[in-house]
Amino acid sequence: MASKARRTTHRSSTGKKLYAVRDAKGKFKDIQTYQRAHSADLRKKSKSES
Repeated sequence: MASKARRTTHRSSTGKKLYAVRDAKGKFKDIQTYQRAHSADLRKKSKSES
């Protein structure tokens, strides 16, 4: 079973908060803005909620 992808926070040159999504090996998979990623997290329902 592969370990879960991790997100670490960074700041862009303009000062926006970013999530760097890493794969199981720790390499960058995707860079997301915190605002968009966080609002998507809030929209998504967990298994226990649904």
